[in-house]
Amino acid sequence: MTSDIRLAFAHPEERAVASASADPRDRISLRDHIVEVEIGAFQQERGTRQRIQFNVVVEVRPQPQPLDDDVDKILSYDRITEAIAAELAAERLNLLETLAERVAERILAEPQAMRAFVRVEKLDRGPGKLGVEIARSRAEAPLRAVGKDGVEAAVHPLVVYLDNAAIHGADLSARLDALQARGVPVILTVGLPDLPRPETGHKPTQRRIDLLAIEQNAWTLAARDDRCVVVATRTEIDWAVKRGQMIVWAPSKLVLDAVDGPQSRDPVALALWLAEVMAAGGIVVHGDVAVPAGSRVPVERG
Repeated sequence: MTSDIRLAFAHPEERAVASASADPRDRISLRDHIVEVEIGAFQQERGTRQRIQFNVVVEVRPQPQPLDDDVDKILSYDRITEAIAAELAAERLNLLETLAERVAERILAEPQAMRAFVRVEKLDRGPGKLGVEIARSRAEAPLRAVGKDGVEAAVHPLVVYLDNAAIHGADLSARLDALQARGVPVILTVGLPDLPRPETGHKPTQRRIDLLAIEQNAWTLAARDDRCVVVATRTEIDWAVKRGQMIVWAPSKLVLDAVDGPQSRDPVALALWLAEVMAAGGIVVHGDVAVPAGSRVPVERG
């Protein structure tokens, strides 16, 4: 049996190990958790309960301070079983796929959770187990906000990269008007300014210098239009996105603090990373710049 096939049928713990980065995270797991529920799209599955089995692995953020044997400092196993119970109690579902997605989303709402592997299997529908398995990261978990109708829904902002020509162009205001007219929160990102900056020949320090230079360019954009409010922290970004506001991203804090953040200093690559982190609906690139391949977010040229 090849490695890929073996992993396809292995416990999610092995999948997590196989796909771990060079700096792997801690993991907690729930194995062979069985509950009886009514679920399924077929008529014979209605009005009857069947056993479904959960296997869940959660990669968690490294703990920066000593645990002191304090349960409040960790992601408890109970949070996994509670997530399962809450989603099963919310409504009757037809699809295991829907259930797995909702369980993963609820788990990733926990501050420590970074990536979740969820396998759900029906035990009574055939001679074997029938199921689905998904892997979701915190980057893919969208913010949720309560709309004017009182209904909570996911919020998918639009990330926009502006090159220096767009920042200084006479049509900047019109560009921003068009972006706002889309009716979704807008996060503006920028690149390096057309100004000399120190060259250290040392990658870690050069990375910080380049990030700070990008932030200088963000303030330059802010000076051109009052709608362009510069923000640096995830809390500030989340607050603005939930309120549908337009902001400009100052990247250094978020990038340098990220557990598995981007190592690239390329401004467009940073914008793509932010788009994935924020579960953006898409990214718009203004300017004649190269866009790295492999983005999981739709890319369009402005």
